[in-house]
Amino acid sequence: MTDRLHLSPRHRRLLETLVRTHLPGVEVWAYGSRVNGRSHDGSDLDLVLRAPRLDEIPAANLAAFEDALRESTIPFLVEARDWARLPERFHSEVERDHVVLAPPDA
Repeated sequence: MTDRLHLSPRHRRLLETLVRTHLPGVEVWAYGSRVNGRSHDGSDLDLVLRAPRLDEIPAANLAAFEDALRESTIPFLVEARDWARLPERFHSEVERDHVVLAPPDA
């Protein structure tokens, strides 16, 4: 497993590739059960997508990323949410316990 994240290196590499392909420049944080130690192999992976300047990610880019996730060989559900569209009260919860899955492109 990779660090605290209950995710195989193979699946992490695949997710990083999908992010670079469909969401260039977006930072991806994982949170939830795969980060806090309460997951099992079939647990979903919760992601929050943080665009540069924390702007909203265009809907077409989000849809393309979500389609690519569904078509991938990742054997569990991946839920991706745009940071800019999340309620403010949820931000502090994610900030408290997350793992950076994909840093923004340099």
